[in-house]
Formats: sequence, C-alpha cells, structure tokens
Amino acid sequence: MPKASELKRGDVVDIKGQPYLVKLVETKSPSSRGAQTLYKIRFNNAQTGQKLDETFTGDDVLKSIDFARRDVQFLYQDGDGFIFMDREDYTQYSLDRSALEGQIEFLNENLEGIYGLLITGDLVGIDLPASVIMEILDTPPAIKGATASGRTKPATIAPGVEVQVPEYLSPGEKIKINTETGKFMSRA
Repeated sequence: MPKASELKRGDVVDIKGQPYLVKLVETKSPSSRGAQTLYKIRFNNAQTGQKLDETFTGDDVLKSIDFARRDVQFLYQDGDGFIFMDREDYTQYSLDRSALEGQIEFLNENLEGIYGLLITGDLVGIDLPASVIMEILDTPPAIKGATASGRTKPATIAPGVEVQVPEYLSPGEKIKINTETGKFMSRA
C-alpha cells in the first residue's frame, strides 16, 4: 500500500471502492515549524472519467489496485477517440479525449515508450515517456547575438501548443520536451 508521498502520475489507487488514476501531484511545503508537507493530488475515475481532487499528508496510506502496464502504440484519432494497439497481442483499445488530458499534444504515430494502464482488460490511461522530441513549427526569428542562456520566446510545436524556448532557436529545429511539465529541456 503506497503512501501519498510515493504516488506518481499513472498510479492507480482505490478510493471508496472505485479505481482512480493519478493525473497530477503537487507538493506544498508549509513554512511553519513542525508542519507536514501536503500532497494535492488530482485523480480521474478509471471507469467514469470523473475528476477528484484530494489533499493528503506524506504519511497517509492509500490502497493500491492491481493493474497491468502494457507496451502500446498510438495508431490514430477517430473523432474524440484515440486508438492504441497492444504491441504484444495486437489488441486495439480506445480512449476518449478526457482520459488523455494534458497528454494529447505529445502523441504521434512514431512515439516509442508509451505504456497502457489496463484494469480488468480495459485501457484506462496511458503513461508517456519522460521526454519527447518535437519539431518547432513556428517561432519569431532568431536574434543575432542571442546566448544559450537568458531570455526565452514562445514557439509553436503542435497546432495550439506553445512552449517557451531560448531565443537562438528557429523553426524546423527539433527540441526535447518534458512530458510531465510541458517545458523545453534541450535541443534534440
């Protein structure tokens, strides 16, 4: 049984008899002496997709649920459904847009390292790799004399998705992006 301090995105726990998928973990450290670190966790119900926000201390224990983590590949988007295929037995699964909140912009057909989270044979969520390589589609022109550190500028990496990048980067360059934070890491 995991403690709240050990939870990470993609874990599945039992809350009131329902399976909930951990979507976001925020840590808050109070400044007063003796105060415990608080963990604000956003869950999604694995069956209904309903959101649940809870706050725990680091020592709170949650009940884990047995689930399978399978290597899957993103195939295509069908309306609001996203189709994934198990790489071992070629079973296809569908997830709706709400189950992939914050992950859709990083999906493409060539992305390796996606793991599907299955509970009783149903795909309830995916676990993306820690970083992805994407191409800059549009950004203001590079500034002559811009250094590697310092100021940033917005860059479009996918339709409707912007990330802050160093000033010296230009359209067409490939960059590495952290999938948890959505922030620029380095050139690829």
